[in-house]
Amino acid sequence: MELVTDDEPSWESERKPAQGFAHTPWGLVVAARQVATPDAEVALEQLCRTYWPPIYAHLRFKGHSEHAAQDLAQEFFARLLRGNAFAEVSPEKGRFRCFLLAALKHFLINEWKRESAQKRGGGAPVVDLDGLEPAARDACEPLAGEDPERAYDRRWALTLLAKVRTRMQKEYAASDQLDRYEGLKGYLLDGEEPGSYAETAAVLKISEPAVKSAVYKLRQRFGMLLRAEIARTVANPEEVEAELRDLITALRA
Repeated sequence: MELVTDDEPSWESERKPAQGFAHTPWGLVVAARQVATPDAEVALEQLCRTYWPPIYAHLRFKGHSEHAAQDLAQEFFARLLRGNAFAEVSPEKGRFRCFLLAALKHFLINEWKRESAQKRGGGAPVVDLDGLEPAARDACEPLAGEDPERAYDRRWALTLLAKVRTRMQKEYAASDQLDRYEGLKGYLLDGEEPGSYAETAAVLKISEPAVKSAVYKLRQRFGMLLRAEIARTVANPEEVEAELRDLITALRA
């Protein structure tokens, strides 16, 4: 059996982009203020595609049918695309998760006129919901005993985890170690139930100590990337740990 302990993917240190919020949700907000530019449209579309799951989940848990929730989510994002909805928002105002939910509530209470709205954002879909993976859609559907705010936070947490998992998968693939990632990913936060170290060692054809070392490094990297992803959604570095605790609480609720 091959003993492998030190051939993990080469990982670069996580650093905040030098140009401020350019690659963060808040950066997309700043770009969205420039409503007349093509770059702003691309930025907002990216924003919508990334964060529609928690919005859709919240609407489903508010009691809207699947199709009604799709229509509402599309109209919500379509209005963000059409107008300067972020004009009064700045990165100093806190967590992007909280801002987006507040914007949705404002939209539902004060702006949505169901009887006069066309389907799916006035006939111009923002996100092709029908083309999304079934697992992503299913994760947004109501669970017994869960309220809309908890559903929103849970799906927000799952969205961030999915982004980090995708990043890690790409890193392992770039180092030609995708099989190793597939064998170890169950040990990550919110992963499937992992087998024993002995079972994993047999699958990967490495020793148990090597598995333990690989799992430790995997979790360390995952935590680093997750904190970096969270940092992109808050205004101040001091908020990262609090947001991480909220994310974990949402997953375990």
